[in-house]
Amino acid sequence: MADPAQPVSPGVSTSPDTEFTRGLGLFDAVMVVVGAMIGSGIFIVSADMARQTGSPGGLLTGWVVTGILTVAAALSYGELASMMPRAGGMYVYLREALSPLWGFLYGWTFFTVIQTGTIAAVAVAFARFTGVLWPQVAENHYLIPPVHLSTHYAFSLSTAQLLAIVVILLLTWTNSRGLAYGRIVQNVFTTAKTGALLGLIVLGVFVGRNASAVAGNFADLWAPRGYSPISAGLDATTIFGLFVAVCVTQTGSLFAADSWHDVTFAADEVKNPERTLPLALVLGSVIVVVLYFLANLAYLLVLPLAGIQHAPFDRVATAMLQAIFPRAGALVMALAIMVSTFGCINALILAGARAYFAMAHDGLFFKSAGVLNAARVPGRSLLVQGIWAVALVLPRTFDPATGAYGNLYSNLLDYVISAALIFYILTILGLFRLRAIRPQAKRPYLAVGYPIVPAIYIVGAAAIVGMLFVYRPSTTWPGLIIVLCGLPVYRLLMARPRAKG
Repeated sequence: MADPAQPVSPGVSTSPDTEFTRGLGLFDAVMVVVGAMIGSGIFIVSADMARQTGSPGGLLTGWVVTGILTVAAALSYGELASMMPRAGGMYVYLREALSPLWGFLYGWTFFTVIQTGTIAAVAVAFARFTGVLWPQVAENHYLIPPVHLSTHYAFSLSTAQLLAIVVILLLTWTNSRGLAYGRIVQNVFTTAKTGALLGLIVLGVFVGRNASAVAGNFADLWAPRGYSPISAGLDATTIFGLFVAVCVTQTGSLFAADSWHDVTFAADEVKNPERTLPLALVLGSVIVVVLYFLANLAYLLVLPLAGIQHAPFDRVATAMLQAIFPRAGALVMALAIMVSTFGCINALILAGARAYFAMAHDGLFFKSAGVLNAARVPGRSLLVQGIWAVALVLPRTFDPATGAYGNLYSNLLDYVISAALIFYILTILGLFRLRAIRPQAKRPYLAVGYPIVPAIYIVGAAAIVGMLFVYRPSTTWPGLIIVLCGLPVYRLLMARPRAKG
């Protein structure tokens, strides 16, 4: 067996197949996919999408694009998952298809920002909506007031931040107790939140349908109104402007639909992974993107476009429920989002730790993260992930002009969205490369629609990345810098003395 501390070359896998417990069946795997995808984004991001696209048709088109890209990616990843059913997911695919460097750069970004930042963001979202029920939980109810490190950055501990930290630590602990604990939490909360989202759709379509909103939104589906300019001289009133608007709004909708591949990080714990993983990826992704489209259709049946564009705090789903149930709508929605975000955090914590386990086995992460605990889960990896996610909850951004505080993780997630898309593109390009360099490799599942479906994702995602670099450079270039910061770290790790096996 290869030395666990020595980075491997493409084509070599060192993750032992017998260390983990294969306890995830098809239903469990689908629950991980759905649970990781549905957080709080679907209830919020449509407001900004409606402002950017300026029309009901533009809003729905944005979600259709998200659905097509997500399902195309899931269909493509299924082949990679069936070829390499090992803990580590995208880290392993990039390592095998391109090089250990590309695998590490993804793993570096995944740990520093993508997964841990998302865990922090969803945990704070859980706390914010808890505050609807208990006003004492709030981001401006400080236990430790902001301590400024500079004009624009500070640290604080509010009751909302404290609750977010408690949730992260609680779910990190339950997952460290064994796969069965994480699986039960995941199945219960994912079933509940999927039912809640479906209930929201049913209420919008059959109970809250507003004749005035229907006429205003669907009689003139494409007429731009209430839109925000994309840049000087460009807005959604032209075909090109609408195209750009749909592209830049994908930062919201793709983020809301992201983490669809997280189950692949736990491939070593999936029963019959060569069959189960491709099915779970496709079934889970299709379920979520259909629900997301129907949810937006429900918004448009109940609320006029302006009501979506200017929903208080961008909480579109809450505005919809309040239109149907003026007294109880906000409370019901808060409960639904609390259930949704809790299940999402659990899925992210469960899956993410397996990526660092795989990196540790290649000598590219803390060595202790590559060891399983007595419950046969990567306990040290879970702990390191939890500590860093908690650390990302504490820093605050500050705008001197308005005196408003934000959250550092929000900026970081904005920065890495384009970088994450680039890694997705590279992974699917790796599918083509592996077909060329390893034609005889065992492929229990072949990507449906190859090469057209993978090419659709590559072209579509590349167009979005291009538009983001042109029209949102302030949030794209910093993402590349975060990725590139991994280069010296990789060189340092490669330069370490290696034990001879």
